[in-house]
Amino acid sequence: MFTTRPELVGTFGMVGSTHWLASAAAMAVLEDGGNAFDAAVTAGFVLQVVEPHLNGPGGEVPVVFAKAGEAPRVLSGQGVAPAGATIEHYTGLGLELVPGSGLLAATVPGAWDGWLTLLRDYGTKSLREVLDRAIGYARDGFPILDRVVDTIDRVSDLFRDHWTTSAAQWMPGGALPARGGRFRNTALADTWEWLLAAAEAAGADREAQIEAARRAWSQGFVAAQIDEFCRTAHRDDSGRDHAGVLTGADMAVWEASYEDALTVDFGEWTLVKPGAWTQGPVLAQQLRLLEGFDLSYVDGKPTADTVHLAVEAAKLAFADREAWYGDVDDVPVDTLLSRSYAAERRALIGESASYELCPGSPDGRQPLLPKHIVSGPATLVSDPTGAIGEPTVARSGVTRGDTVHVDVVDRWGNMVSATPSGGWLQSSPTIPSLGFCLGSRAQMFWLDKGLPNSLAPGKRPRITLSPSMALRGGEAVLAFGTPGGDQQDQWQLGFWLAHRAGLNLQEAIDSPMWHSNAFPSSFYPRAWTPGELVIESRAGADVLAALRARGHQVVDAGEWTLGRLSAVSRDSSDGLLRAGANPRGAQGYAVGR
Repeated sequence: MFTTRPELVGTFGMVGSTHWLASAAAMAVLEDGGNAFDAAVTAGFVLQVVEPHLNGPGGEVPVVFAKAGEAPRVLSGQGVAPAGATIEHYTGLGLELVPGSGLLAATVPGAWDGWLTLLRDYGTKSLREVLDRAIGYARDGFPILDRVVDTIDRVSDLFRDHWTTSAAQWMPGGALPARGGRFRNTALADTWEWLLAAAEAAGADREAQIEAARRAWSQGFVAAQIDEFCRTAHRDDSGRDHAGVLTGADMAVWEASYEDALTVDFGEWTLVKPGAWTQGPVLAQQLRLLEGFDLSYVDGKPTADTVHLAVEAAKLAFADREAWYGDVDDVPVDTLLSRSYAAERRALIGESASYELCPGSPDGRQPLLPKHIVSGPATLVSDPTGAIGEPTVARSGVTRGDTVHVDVVDRWGNMVSATPSGGWLQSSPTIPSLGFCLGSRAQMFWLDKGLPNSLAPGKRPRITLSPSMALRGGEAVLAFGTPGGDQQDQWQLGFWLAHRAGLNLQEAIDSPMWHSNAFPSSFYPRAWTPGELVIESRAGADVLAALRARGHQVVDAGEWTLGRLSAVSRDSSDGLLRAGANPRGAQGYAVGR
């Protein structure tokens, strides 16, 4: 089996993430006596600086985690729709979809409170200890990625003509940053220092400082600046200028929360995911649908049968996502993940590619789909050469974004999988006094009434962010995940199948990836292409030809373009720790010893 790097093996601690600086910073915290929670929070803040086209302080973070010896839990750092975010307000503006960028797409920023809540309850380090490295990179500079420069270039006209505060921050002097050069965000460093000053004014107690910093964000200077900025109209993907609806009052009443993890048994393994306010259950649905099939890998590559079956299972699971998932109490998750329902749905998988969006009827309930879907697909133009696993900005200029990921395991057995996202530099105009912009996660709501994912104040959008964990014998032994929007739980499926087929973590990450675009995108303008299958050419010309013969509209994505996975594991029998990270783009790294 060809692999780009060795799987790391050690006993002290392991980190995998989408950027080497975040992995190194997290490992430094482990070396300094911190635990996996301290390390993950540290990485999360560094990622906001060094991958600003994929996440930022104005974004969100869901976390799946397990404290050693305890059952896994989920932290929801996903902010809700503001009080003013009603369907009537948006449709009254002449909108049929929530724009994919600009101020109308903002939910309450959740990442700050999410990370600080995790640090307070499970970490050991002070806020300054986990934030210092991120402040250092923001103030002193970091090597800016070529893909960040490419993103700025693609939206440079928008910045110059409409988002002038973004142009001032990301195009100093009116020019693009130098590729690989040293870039600074001193305004963000100042914001963090102000928050630290508010924290440390609360005294020496660690938890008191964290609580003070949470209040300073949601009820102090940050909230006030966001409130003021949202009152001015700015251009968005609708082609018009709109003011936002997010207020300081929305921020003051929201806080991150914990909930039980979704756990689904597959023989000796138990998959752990966040609930149906994310797309997380679709990974479990796909695996349930695939039970009993021969899902072979040969020389580290999936067979055509494996890819065909996986893609057809994905179409069924994601169709159910469209009809049933959302931040509501009556999602029929137990039925959707039951073996009896899977058997009923599995019968729909044939020898040829399906071109229908076909949600099921769990418990006899009839599915409802948004009129945007019922009226037919808006074709998604695939652009596999645009970036490495990052549908960041379409060549059309539509300001889509993506995500980052980090996994950590420590010597005590604590394990964290987190997928931060939102607030990317192209999501909305930079708030100059803060050095960051707001997120655009509200674009994932529908403006139709009566759907599980219909827009409503105080509700979380059904997000694509989907960190993962797995148990054996009730113990957390594997944490993994990837950026990629709607592709996250398809690429994670490929990783899971490869790892279960005997490939180690790095080999499974390196194995050829694929995904389907045969269901509506979660991102504006919610396009999709029935029958389309995007796959890395390393799967083999024979595999691609066999898939075309089965009716798939195959898009050759090139050799190394899909997925940005990382993973860590712990062997409960001997305590050995392992890690691997994505080589695509030469950016993600695992570290450990």
